[in-house]
Amino acid sequence: MTTPNEILKTYWGYDTFRTPQLEIINSVVEGKDVLAILPTGGGKSVCFQVPALLLDGLCLVITPLIALMKDQVYQLKERNIRAGAVFTGMSYHETETTLDNAQFGLYKFLYVSPERLKSEKFIERLKNMKIGLLAIDEAHCISQWGYDFRPTYLEIAAVKKLINPCPIIALTATATPKVQLDIMNKLEFRSNLIFSKSFIRSNLSFVCRKEEVKFQKTVDILKKVPGSAIVYARNRKKTAEISDFLLQEKIPSSFYHAGLKGEERSKRQENWILNKTRVICSTNAFGMGIDKSDVRTVIHIDLPDTIEAYYQEAGRAGRDGKKSYAVLLYKNVDITNLKNRLEKRFPEVEEIKKVYDALCNYLQIAFYAGKMMTYPFDLIAFCKYFHLEQDKTFNCLKILEDEGKLVMNDGFAMPSKVKIIAEKGKLYRFQVENPIYEPIIKSLLRNYGGILEDYVKINEQFMSTKLKMDKKKVRNDLIELSKLNILRYSMQTDEPKITFLEERLQVENLRINNVKLLQRKEDIAQQMNAFVDYITNETTCRQVIIANYFGEKNAPNCGICDNCLEKKAKEKLPEYDLLAKDIFNKLEQQPLTLEKLVDLYNGHLQKASYIAALRFMMDENIVKLNARNELEKV
Repeated sequence: MTTPNEILKTYWGYDTFRTPQLEIINSVVEGKDVLAILPTGGGKSVCFQVPALLLDGLCLVITPLIALMKDQVYQLKERNIRAGAVFTGMSYHETETTLDNAQFGLYKFLYVSPERLKSEKFIERLKNMKIGLLAIDEAHCISQWGYDFRPTYLEIAAVKKLINPCPIIALTATATPKVQLDIMNKLEFRSNLIFSKSFIRSNLSFVCRKEEVKFQKTVDILKKVPGSAIVYARNRKKTAEISDFLLQEKIPSSFYHAGLKGEERSKRQENWILNKTRVICSTNAFGMGIDKSDVRTVIHIDLPDTIEAYYQEAGRAGRDGKKSYAVLLYKNVDITNLKNRLEKRFPEVEEIKKVYDALCNYLQIAFYAGKMMTYPFDLIAFCKYFHLEQDKTFNCLKILEDEGKLVMNDGFAMPSKVKIIAEKGKLYRFQVENPIYEPIIKSLLRNYGGILEDYVKINEQFMSTKLKMDKKKVRNDLIELSKLNILRYSMQTDEPKITFLEERLQVENLRINNVKLLQRKEDIAQQMNAFVDYITNETTCRQVIIANYFGEKNAPNCGICDNCLEKKAKEKLPEYDLLAKDIFNKLEQQPLTLEKLVDLYNGHLQKASYIAALRFMMDENIVKLNARNELEKV
């Protein structure tokens, strides 16, 4: 009988599992329901992919992250494991082909977005699939106390009843004890089996700095710490501004957000992954599904809403186990704005209904129609057309999403895909009778293996070069061949989209659960307050605060966060605060050489203590030497 270690070696090339991967895998293979809580970069996918290869049947993976779906399907195919995915933006024919392959046993893994569980057509197809394992990624989304609650996840329990009894594995990087229990209850676990890895990252130094001039501080950090970096900002405009500032300081940088065209986003992401670009400045649209282990620094110049969101984004640093930094820069107004965002996030019910009605009219959806239909959607154009405030409108749409009325997807790169549907005899006759299409058909057959069985990604520019044909002509020919039922062609798209999960209702019949809304607001307020406590705490180990928040008791001090280092300095030098204050006062007046600074000290303490305090401050980048070999504040 094949063992988990043999599967790991055959397909992943590793000899051993990380703790507690093997325990999780063995429990799943034994048929137990498992909740796995592993930090970002902790190897969650292996925990369901390995047992799926040991169990009979298809592994159905439910995840809301399209980028992650695409990445994992690609990675599985690279390992010669058959996999497919169904998500918003795919053509009808591409979706049907993928479901056919899953139903008839041609796939080992099928990834679906949670809103697909609302589709009656999908449910009917699902009943005919032999499911051997049900994997729920981002499982915290099922809990109303999670930081990213998605009502469509509540459909999973009903889906369980439609498939053969099989083990369930729920996976998440962030779940408080309250959320953990809620996940297991909502998924109707047969046994409450939880595996978790410590939230302490021994190689990752967490730092919070109150800083008025954030852009310059970011430059100082990046000059001090070499290597790949991510800088997170809340809005698209600021990502471009910080990137331009870094470039002026001769730091190779680019910016990334969902408003860029798909090809441009892919190019910028690839350049960063290959270290052609050192720093990527991004909104939180960046990071999911990206496997880059050598990120040395993650800097937040704006505050996320919760510890969960921050820990996940900061945790993209140092996945290779080497010393790395997660730095959060803030000022008092940021904390005020964070609290104000809570009020803006929950508009009045009448405002939500107004946006719903405007959206349906804008997309031209008839009453009692639109269920499971997907529409391209430009938020900026929509708000401009109806003279709506953009932030408030977005929050109204998020509440409609929380209420299970619709799902919003940011623009994501969907490469062009083709499948030849004509059987071989018909295809040969067509080429003979239509010689103008013969070169493009031959090019598809020669360059894209498997195109007769499944949709494959194609590159029109590559075909254009090979055929010495204009790219526009290649696309037009593919469109014509699609119309002639020779092939199916799905052209690249990267538009943001909205999928309606329910039919359009008259506004007076639209029900918004205000009691639940107020409870949700209270839950998020508690999460925000916990994050503010984390930011402003100047004594407790930062990682201990995080670990306690997620229910990990008695976690040891990390020893490398700013608070731990400050404590070490005070233990070695009881007079450290007094000495540091003196040093800061002198450097605020002008930069000074180390010798001059020591000479100027005229306090009652020994100069050896003064020098020791200075050395500590230099080692921890609190003060630094400039190009003239003078000390200055960082």
